[in-house]
Amino acid sequence: MIVMKFGGTSVQDAKAIDRVAQIVQGRLADRPVVVVSAMAKVTDSLLAMGKAAGSGDRKTALKMARTLRERHYETAGELLGTALFTEFHGDLGADFEDLDELLRGIGAVGEITPRTYDYVASFGEVLSSKIVSAAFVARGLPGAHVDSRQCLLTDSSYTRAVPQFDETNERLRKKVKPLVDSGKVPVMGGFIGANRAGITTTIGRGGSDFSAAIFGAGLNAERIEIWTDVDGMMTTDPRLCADTRRIKVISFDEAAELAYFGAKVLHPATVLPAVQQNIPVYVLNSMNPTCEGTKITARAPRCSNIFKAIALKKKITLVEVASPRRLLVHGYLKSIFEAFDQHGVAVDVVSTSEVSVSVTAETNEAIPALAADLAKIADVKYEGRKAIVCLVGENLRETPGIAAKVFGILENVKIRMISQGASEINLTFVIEEDDASEVVRRLHHAFFAEADPEVFA
Repeated sequence: MIVMKFGGTSVQDAKAIDRVAQIVQGRLADRPVVVVSAMAKVTDSLLAMGKAAGSGDRKTALKMARTLRERHYETAGELLGTALFTEFHGDLGADFEDLDELLRGIGAVGEITPRTYDYVASFGEVLSSKIVSAAFVARGLPGAHVDSRQCLLTDSSYTRAVPQFDETNERLRKKVKPLVDSGKVPVMGGFIGANRAGITTTIGRGGSDFSAAIFGAGLNAERIEIWTDVDGMMTTDPRLCADTRRIKVISFDEAAELAYFGAKVLHPATVLPAVQQNIPVYVLNSMNPTCEGTKITARAPRCSNIFKAIALKKKITLVEVASPRRLLVHGYLKSIFEAFDQHGVAVDVVSTSEVSVSVTAETNEAIPALAADLAKIADVKYEGRKAIVCLVGENLRETPGIAAKVFGILENVKIRMISQGASEINLTFVIEEDDASEVVRRLHHAFFAEADPEVFA
């Protein structure tokens, strides 16, 4: 049994969904379970209409919902034909009536709560999974729609709900496994779940990958396939370097580091349930299904290159906190990071000395207020327009002189912060955002001019 997850661009319209059906047809012998995201840009649209309703602009919200309804009707109509769409129309129509009613309710209350935010956001995956399942049946595939909210049990931390794995696994075994055993192809929406009261929750943006891994681990899948619109994980962003290479195989640890530091192909949490069950994850391209993609596994083969890939994360702010007065004061570091937590500012990279702490965070509007709070206990400076460059590879563990090689290549570049050692498989540093593209190109040329053919395509 395998789990196949298709992202938003892979189900964005009738042509894309038809392609998905063909790909699944070729995997029937592997007994697939299919997980789908909302159609491309639909979640953004849903959240925008929820926000409009919450601010009192109910007319705009309902107009956006009508546009969304027309898009889904048009897609379903193209896929199913007139007769089948007539049968299916009522099911979709009921969902859109529920959405309209919800938006009217939000408008009446005048605010959108995290709980309501999750309910609004859930419609994208509910609708796409129903359409994909119906399209499978219309093409002779044994599709069977399964509402993920009946399987994925979470807590009530709305917008970032935490899966309850044991009970989720039990539900998967009772509801999904019998369908697979009977020759059906279950089709489920990613990203969405429900708490014990049956109230809809979501596990965070990008959570469809996470859902696929949860379902794969719970059903003890042979592999998990993440179908996107790129050929796999690359040595760096192809928009920065024309000579990037596809990574054929990479370890779970390396993939997680790259995902955290900006690689967009894979959600960082995806690997966690798979790691625990030692299930390989494949990143594949639904628009180029013959490409082998990238295999992510617990232990990757030995590679003659020092690095596997270079990740770049822009729009970073560097926060520097210094206070000689607090030297050796117990709880100083704790108070600094509590301030970050209170303002909801996630930390990327940390560097400390006896009297100062340097921290990077994604640039956002909370940073001035954070700096004002930190100023109560220390001297604070913050600067935006920075970028994080992260070089990842398991060979860092036993290769001496890596930092000298890297910074020798960048001898005329202003390096603001360096981190190595927190993870044995990455070397991370902070530079000016304006230098970022050239730095990545230089490093990529130096470390990937020759590439191990067993690891890179």
